[in-house]
Amino acid sequence: MTDSKEHLQAITEIRSMMERSSRCISLSGLSGVFAGIFALIGAFLAFDRFEHSTENYRTMGGEELIGVTIYFLEIAVAVLFSSLLVGTLLTIRNSKRKGLKVWDNSAKRLLINLAIPLFAGGLFCIVLLYHGIIGLVAPATLIFYGLALVNASKYTFNDIRYLGLCEIILGLAGSLFIGYGLLFWAFGFGVLHIIYGALMYYKYERN
Repeated sequence: MTDSKEHLQAITEIRSMMERSSRCISLSGLSGVFAGIFALIGAFLAFDRFEHSTENYRTMGGEELIGVTIYFLEIAVAVLFSSLLVGTLLTIRNSKRKGLKVWDNSAKRLLINLAIPLFAGGLFCIVLLYHGIIGLVAPATLIFYGLALVNASKYTFNDIRYLGLCEIILGLAGSLFIGYGLLFWAFGFGVLHIIYGALMYYKYERN
């Protein structure tokens, strides 16, 4: 009986080691919370810009349309940079607390699989902007971001897959309601990130 328990314990330890070596498990749930907060701030600034505009994007002239587009891109870059900076700092802290390497093979695979759909989505959004199809940019960012999360989920927590699926569904829904893309974007990148990040924190980091 004792031998059986020892064998089971050994198998459990081996599985745990394999899991740690093949998956990036140092991601911090708090980074998702902060990313959501930054996204909501960005969405608020974008809404404020629309409120002070005399026209909506469907009837804007070329010069005003370019100005609004540049402003939105500046907000998106600021949100992305802030999220990456805070996420990196929190991940480093979480890695040190767990005694894990910040940059290993699993982290490299995670980054590569995350970057491919994001890069493709970024190029696609540039094409949409080039053709003046601004109404589909926000839904497209949600869809490609969701695809990136699903693609990268096999190299980190499985929970990320469900967040990715929610982002994809939200993006597809947003593409049906042109003109409300910013609301869908705020909910996807803001509210969902906060909920997901809080759940991940309480599930994996609280103790």
